[in-house]
Amino acid sequence: MATTQLKDPPISKRLAKNIKRNFIEHVIEIILMFAALAATFITLGIVYILVTEASGFFKEVSTIEFLTSRQWSPLFEDAHYGILPLISGTLTTSFIALSIAIPIGTIAAIYLSEFASHKIRESVKPILELLVGVPTVVFGYFALLFVTPLLQKLNPDIPTFNMLGAGIVMGIMIIPYIASVAEDAMRAVPMNMREGSYAMGATKFQTAIRVVTPAATSGIIAAYILGISRAVGETMVVAIAAGQQPTFTFNPIEGAATITAYIVQVAMGDLPHGSLGYQSIFAAGMVLFVLTFLFNILGHMARKRFAERY
Repeated sequence: MATTQLKDPPISKRLAKNIKRNFIEHVIEIILMFAALAATFITLGIVYILVTEASGFFKEVSTIEFLTSRQWSPLFEDAHYGILPLISGTLTTSFIALSIAIPIGTIAAIYLSEFASHKIRESVKPILELLVGVPTVVFGYFALLFVTPLLQKLNPDIPTFNMLGAGIVMGIMIIPYIASVAEDAMRAVPMNMREGSYAMGATKFQTAIRVVTPAATSGIIAAYILGISRAVGETMVVAIAAGQQPTFTFNPIEGAATITAYIVQVAMGDLPHGSLGYQSIFAAGMVLFVLTFLFNILGHMARKRFAERY
């Protein structure tokens, strides 16, 4: 007796299309997951390199001397390994830059978000963001050959290499970052909050300052975090305009070296790999990483606090 074999019913075209679509979406999700994890793996790789290379440095140099000494001359015969001069130069130039960039960037963001017409906004914002595309080495020579001579006309005692000129130009560089991110945060504030403020009799200025700005505080703080990270990590401007003499000072009219300027100075030299002078750049880089990390944590805590409040 012949047996009949049952066949599976054919898959409809619609079902096949859905299966194919789900498969493609699953593949895309995996790709996006790896793309998101890439940043984490890169950060972990950077930390690993810093720690492994700096560990050899700290085997030869006391951590107490490194963190407390005011002399930094690892490339001289009479070597000293105190990081404080580089930290003071980094913090001073960053403070000057942020003192300029934060108020001007915030004011520019408020104007572009609340007061500028659509035509002006679409014209000014791209021009402002063009500053981001200018190479930092150009800003460095702008500080050295233009800003510093102007400062010397006001105070002839200012030396050619000083932290004030470098800090001012760094502030000009950072303005577009703060203005753009803060303006986006203000534009994201719902329009009904503005309309409610107008209905209560508030002026446009009062609405911008007392309603929109507090509501966008979380995004504005994120802009400040970006500006701080940009200032602390700036290299070419300080290397060209602030000098490369590591001096423990917070006087802005004096020259000083920053952590990034020292790393550039050593990286362009001929120090052999594994030498103590070579490993010192990784110790300095680890300090820079920790400073940036701490600033980001503080900014994240402040942003979270204001986000919960508003």
